[in-house]
Amino acid sequence: MATLEKIRSKAGLLVLVVGVALFAFIIGDFLNSGSTYFRQSQETVAEVDGEVIKIQEFQDRVDEMTEMYKMQTGSTSLPEEYQTQMRQSVFDGMVQDIVLNEATSELGMRVGPEELFDMVQGENISPMIQQMQMFVNPQTGVFDKTALLNFLKTIDDDNIANYPADQQAQLLQARQFWMFWEKNIKRQRLEQKYTTLLSKAVSANKLDAKDAFDGSAVSSDIVYAMQSYASIPDSTIQVSKSDIEKLYNQRKELFKQKEGKVIKYIAVDIRPSKEDYDKASTEIESLKSELVASEKVADLVTENSEIPYMDAFFTENALDPEMKQFVKTASVGDVYGPVFENDKYRLFKLVDKTVAPDSVKVSHIMLVNTGDEAAVKAKADSLLNVLKKGGDFAALAKEYSADQAAEKGGELGWFTEATALRGVNDDFKKAVFLTSVNDYSIVKSLYGTHIIKVTAKTANVDKYKVADIDMTVSPSTKTYGNIYNELNQFISKNQSVDKLDDAAKEAGYNLLSNVTVTANDQLLGSIKNSRPVIRWAFQNNKGDISEIFECDDKFVIAAVQGSLPEGYRSLESVTPMLKSELIAQKKGEKIAQDLSAKNLNSVDAYAQAMSSSVDSVKFVSFATRRIAGIGVEPKLNAMVSLIQKGQLSAPVAGNNGVYVFKVYEQNKDAKNYDEAAEIKALDASNAYRFGFQAIQSLVNKADVEDNRIRFY
Repeated sequence: MATLEKIRSKAGLLVLVVGVALFAFIIGDFLNSGSTYFRQSQETVAEVDGEVIKIQEFQDRVDEMTEMYKMQTGSTSLPEEYQTQMRQSVFDGMVQDIVLNEATSELGMRVGPEELFDMVQGENISPMIQQMQMFVNPQTGVFDKTALLNFLKTIDDDNIANYPADQQAQLLQARQFWMFWEKNIKRQRLEQKYTTLLSKAVSANKLDAKDAFDGSAVSSDIVYAMQSYASIPDSTIQVSKSDIEKLYNQRKELFKQKEGKVIKYIAVDIRPSKEDYDKASTEIESLKSELVASEKVADLVTENSEIPYMDAFFTENALDPEMKQFVKTASVGDVYGPVFENDKYRLFKLVDKTVAPDSVKVSHIMLVNTGDEAAVKAKADSLLNVLKKGGDFAALAKEYSADQAAEKGGELGWFTEATALRGVNDDFKKAVFLTSVNDYSIVKSLYGTHIIKVTAKTANVDKYKVADIDMTVSPSTKTYGNIYNELNQFISKNQSVDKLDDAAKEAGYNLLSNVTVTANDQLLGSIKNSRPVIRWAFQNNKGDISEIFECDDKFVIAAVQGSLPEGYRSLESVTPMLKSELIAQKKGEKIAQDLSAKNLNSVDAYAQAMSSSVDSVKFVSFATRRIAGIGVEPKLNAMVSLIQKGQLSAPVAGNNGVYVFKVYEQNKDAKNYDEAAEIKALDASNAYRFGFQAIQSLVNKADVEDNRIRFY
C-alpha cells in the first residue's frame, strides 16, 4: 500500500518522464527517418515526374554503356570528353524512358515476351539486329539468321558452362552485349508504337502532295541585285522601347533559361619554357646520334618515342607525307631529321626495304589451348596432314575451329603486316606473309594454336620498315611550378571580384567576364576537362573566388559574379539582340519603300540605284535551304517560287538586305507527278518528324529535377 501511495504521489512526475521519453522516441524516429530522407536526397541524381533516379542506378547505366563502347571499338579506356558525352546520352535516355513509360502505360501499350521473341529470333527480326556486322554473311552481304541463332545458342547459360574458364569470361561478356541490345530493341519497339499512333492521326492530303512536288520539281535561275542593310547607319534608325517590349513578348518562349551562374575567369596556358625547348633540342640531337649508330633500333624507339616501334613493312600509301618523301630517296640506314612541328620533334630511320605483297588473305583453324600442349600439337599435326592430302579446309574449320570464323569456313579476311601484328602477334604476322598461296602453316598465339591457310596475295610492291621517334616538348616540373606559383600569388593578392579585372590587366592575364554557365554545360568555353570549374561555380556564391583548377593544358581560376534564376531571360538582357533585329527590319522597310517609289523597270537599274552590282544564281526553289553566294533567305526562296519567268520582282526585304530579281529560266524535274507516291513520302517524313517531336514534347512537359551537378 505504501508503495502504491508513493506512485500516486509521484504521478505528475511519472507522466512527465514518460512524456519526455515518448517525445524522445518520436523525435528520434523522425530524425532517423529524416536522415534517410536526406540520404536519399543526396543519392538522387535526378527526379522525373516524381520518379527518382539514384546515383548508383545512373552510374550502373553509364558503366554498362561504357563497356558496350569498349567492346565495339576495342578500346580499353575512354577519354574524359567521351565519358561526358556518355553520361549525357545515358541521362537523356533515362529521362525519355520514364516519360515514355508513363505515356504508354496510360494507353495500355506494352511489348510482351512473345513480341520480343519475334523481334530477336522469330519471323520479324529487328532491323537493329539485322544491321549488326557479326550476323551479316560475308559472301552475300545480307543478314544471316543462322549466324544469329548460333550466337544465341553459344551464349546460353547452359552452353557457357561447357567451355574452359578462360573462354567463359568472353562468352559472358558477349551475353552482356546481347542483353544490352535486347533491352534497347524492346524500348525502340515501344517508342515506335507510340509515335506511330500519333503520326497516323495526321495524314498528308492532295494539296500537300502537289505543293511538295512543285516545291522540289521546279527551280529557277535568277539575276538579282541586293542592297545590304549595312548601307544605312544604325544611328539613323529609331527603335522605341514599346517596339522592343512587343517583340520580346512575341518571342518570350524562346528566352527560357535554366538556372545559371555568371562568372569571370582567367585561363593560363601550361606551356613549355625556352629552357624546356632548349633541353628537348639537345635531347633529340643526342637521340639522332644514337639512332644513326645503334643496331637495336626497336629498343631505342621503345625507350624514347611516344609511338611504339612496329616491326613491319609498310607501303608508301600507308606512310604520312613527311615519311613518304623520306623513304623515296633514302638508303637503308639513313636517318632524317629532327623535324619540329606543333611542339613535336620527329626522327626517321629507314631500317629495311623489300618488294613483297602488301596484303594476304587468310583462313585458319584455331585450336584452344587446353593446357595439354602435346595433345593440341598432335591434333594440329593430324589436321595439317589431312589438309595436305586434300582435305576440305572450310569443312574442317567448321568442325574443329573454336572461334566465330568457323561458321565462315575459317575465313579471317585480308591482313597487312601492321594489322596482323596488332591483331595477333609477330609469329602470326611472319607465318601469313611467308606462307605461299594455298599452302599451310602452324603458329601459336595467346588465343590458341592456328593452322593457317593463305588463300590469296596482292601483287608485289615496294615496302619499307621505318623507325619513327616522336617526342613532344612538354613543360618541365620547374616550368609547371613557376606558372602555378605566379598564378597562385596573383590570387592571394587579389581576393576582390570587383578589382579582379584591373589586377588581371596589370598582371598580363586575359580575363573573360559575364560568362553564363548552366548546370548542364560540360565545358567552360573550349577548355578541355573544365567541368570541375562549372561545378565549383554552382557550389559557391557571388563574390567567391576559386582555387586553381588544372584543366588539361590550362590553369583556370574563376569568380562568381552572380546567379540567374530558372525562368525567362530579362528584357534588359536580350534588348541588344531584339533591337538589332528591329533595326534590320526597319531598314528593310525603308529601303524597299524607297526603291519601290523609283518605279524602275530592270535589275540593272535597281543595281545602279542600290550602288550595287548584278549577280546571278541557279536552281533556286522553295525547298532551297541555302542559296549559293547569298545564304539563308527564306523570303527570297518563297518569292522566286511564285514569280513568273521574265517578270521583275518587287523589292524583297530579307535577312541581310533587300533584293530585286528576275527569273530568266525555269527548270522542271523530268519525273511525272505521282500523287499517291508523294502522299506516301510525306507521311513517312511526317512520321519520322513526329517521332522525334513526340518524345521531346513529353520530356519538355515533364517535371525534371536535374541534380547531376552534385556528382559530375
